[in-house]
Amino acid sequence: MKQLKYYLFLLSALTYLSLLSQETGDVSSYKKRVLESTEVDFLTSYYSQDGDNAAVSGGVGTEELTDVTGTFVVSIPLNDDDVLTIDAGVSAYTSASSSNVNPFDGSEAADPFVASSGASRSDTWVNFTGSYSHSSDDRNDIWSAKVSVSSEYDYFSFGFGGGYTKLFNEKNTEVSVNGNIYLDSWKTIYPFELRPFGNNGIGFFRPTEITGNTAYNPNFTEFDKDNRNSYSLGFGFSQILHKNVQGSLALDFVKQEGLLSTPFQRVYFSDVADSFIEDFHLADDVERLPDSRFKIAMGGRLHWYVNETVTVRTFYRYYFDDWGINSHTASIEVPVKITDKFTLYPSYRFYNQTMADYFAPYETHLSTEEFYTSDYDLSEYSANQFGFGVSYTDIFTSAHLWRLGLKSIDLKYYKYDRDTTFSSGIVTAGFKFVVD
Repeated sequence: MKQLKYYLFLLSALTYLSLLSQETGDVSSYKKRVLESTEVDFLTSYYSQDGDNAAVSGGVGTEELTDVTGTFVVSIPLNDDDVLTIDAGVSAYTSASSSNVNPFDGSEAADPFVASSGASRSDTWVNFTGSYSHSSDDRNDIWSAKVSVSSEYDYFSFGFGGGYTKLFNEKNTEVSVNGNIYLDSWKTIYPFELRPFGNNGIGFFRPTEITGNTAYNPNFTEFDKDNRNSYSLGFGFSQILHKNVQGSLALDFVKQEGLLSTPFQRVYFSDVADSFIEDFHLADDVERLPDSRFKIAMGGRLHWYVNETVTVRTFYRYYFDDWGINSHTASIEVPVKITDKFTLYPSYRFYNQTMADYFAPYETHLSTEEFYTSDYDLSEYSANQFGFGVSYTDIFTSAHLWRLGLKSIDLKYYKYDRDTTFSSGIVTAGFKFVVD
């Protein structure tokens, strides 16, 4: 879930915080402002998912989850050259999967396919990001910096970064570099049956109800660190290849260090006798992964402006890391302008990845292994995503709400399916206003 929200946040930030290069004339007599007026974006989404491979219960169980997000993005021109952007959002979710961190606090019998009704069933994520950009007089150099803070019940993140973009060849060519650092910390929450209840360490509070292996005594130790640091460096190159064709290339490096395991995700060993309470399998251990990970992604985009009505946008990315995952992503979007104000956005995205070195399904790991996980995000799978959207644009902002002129509305729906049991859907809406 955190990864999902992280990627959703990045998507909204990239979409709504980017600065479009501006054409300029003789700067000695006239300089066009980077941003003419304050702009206000309101973004919202509703997300739902389901599946049968919950990592919280060791690779089996319900993955049902719903999430509602609301975000305000305010872009303020400080002067002709500088723009300050404030991004604040909140996300509230209800998760049947995470409710089973403690499956014994509900009104029904404990079962990995049944949501518990306890406090771990829901949470709220909040985020605040401030960014600043400065453009040179000729608009050929852009510097940017940002700082962000996000938090939920068991996780806190502080990030900062910056970038530089250079345009030349009469703005037909663009190169960029950016870097970011995220300093995160966990509140380590373990599966309920592995939490200590006395001075002697593990002392599960319902031993008389255990069936199967009644001598339940897992060899569990807590993590000795609760921080995660991420460092990223990205390079970009964009070129207008023809009056109707634009291409771009990107290369990204990410280094992560610290607690990369999720403390409440269970693992079951095939060489350890099973213990149950009601219909719930008691954990043999939690997910344990290396404390470092290095990722590399490279890709490109090609945009073809066929005519005034149709544009074709294509994307490809290849990714690999030192955990053994290799992946391919390919997508196509074909905006079709049906009137001066309305555009349709059909799209398709394909994704395929190999299995991480440390993944194995439910109850197939061995207790002698050093690292192990049953999180299907790290399994081998392929996925298809179909999308459709519609946008309304009015550059004259004829519709008003108080002092806010409505510039655009974007509505999109995406349906995502893996070749495991996992599927999801998301509806997004964006409203852009200009302050008069």
